[in-house]
Amino acid sequence: MNDALIFDAIRTPRGKGKPGGALHEVKPIKLVADLMNTLTERNPLDTAAIDDVVLGCVSAIGDQGGDVAKIASLYAGWDTNIAGVTLNRFCASGAEAVNLAAMKVRSGWETLVVAGGFESMSRVPILSDGGPWALDPETNAKTGFLPQGIGADLIATLGGYDRDRLDQFASESHRRAEAAWQRGAFQRSVVPVVDDNGHFILNKDELVRGDTTPETLSALKPSFQGMGEMAFDVVARNKYPQVEQIQHRHHAGNSSGLADGAALLLVGNEAQTKRFNLTPRARVVSTALVGTDPTIMLTGPMPAAEKALKVAGLTKQDIDLWEINEAFASVTLRFMEDFELDPATVNVNGGAIAMGHPLGATGAMLIGTLMDELVVQNKRYGLVAMCVGGGMGIATIIENLERG
Repeated sequence: MNDALIFDAIRTPRGKGKPGGALHEVKPIKLVADLMNTLTERNPLDTAAIDDVVLGCVSAIGDQGGDVAKIASLYAGWDTNIAGVTLNRFCASGAEAVNLAAMKVRSGWETLVVAGGFESMSRVPILSDGGPWALDPETNAKTGFLPQGIGADLIATLGGYDRDRLDQFASESHRRAEAAWQRGAFQRSVVPVVDDNGHFILNKDELVRGDTTPETLSALKPSFQGMGEMAFDVVARNKYPQVEQIQHRHHAGNSSGLADGAALLLVGNEAQTKRFNLTPRARVVSTALVGTDPTIMLTGPMPAAEKALKVAGLTKQDIDLWEINEAFASVTLRFMEDFELDPATVNVNGGAIAMGHPLGATGAMLIGTLMDELVVQNKRYGLVAMCVGGGMGIATIIENLERG
């Protein structure tokens, strides 16, 4: 069996995912193509050797439609023989793209794959692509659908996480992200976005606010209480009758922010190290997917992590660093509590609450961030886990190959 090696991981800064955000003026295809050009500048190789480009995108319509994975490679001037596929596993799409690339390489059927994801939420807002799950009442009723925010509030209610604890977690995410930027934690992987004249459009994650405190967040009103009162709280209580009342505690400040951004990883087998003089940075040890209750929806990270650990033959004690996507504060808090983790090993550079969640790109970004931090701390194993819409979970375990 071939090892799936990661040779490089790069990303754009995350821009605010609204029309006033810094990256709103940049087409998604340009975000991806510019990263492609940077990838080949950093890793001199013949692009004709790339078997496939696999990219995640949640709302693949309009500016993001038409299989950007293939079109962007042409836009970047890569070899015309390269294939490309754009996939959607909701907010785990970027992680799924990397995991799929690793599977392709491990199978031996492909030898070099570019994987990652993109999302321009300022240009193509969330739910723009429609779909029966969120928009068709009959489908809602048959599938136990809840908006994700109410699922997060249900997790907080069941776990006894009060508003102050959620806001403290959110404030810490901003503090860690700001500290990470100040110490250059993202310098290796973040590629500034520039215009055609080479002027900076964005060179730092735009949503980070290092001065965020629980006090500043306390003025924000719950975001999902109105939805709950429309009938969704009843759906939740029917599924979880032990809950007398859903406590709506999530708001814009302790939930992930809408964002624009893109990320790419170069994944290949051992033969590519000699063929193109590439140095492997990490190895994909295992991946995992699970389905979970679609009503509470966001509990997938734990069983996905457990499955990935079992496949790898590892235990949680073997994992040095964890990246758990901060879709909502309660999701990460529940994961840390269930796994009995030291908070100092989880999301050490902050997360999506501070930096934003460009849906199709985030999973790939997390894998790259974890790679960089494993090197900085000279640690061996790291695990990325994410909750996923529809009641799913995804996980990836990587091994740092740059340890001293």
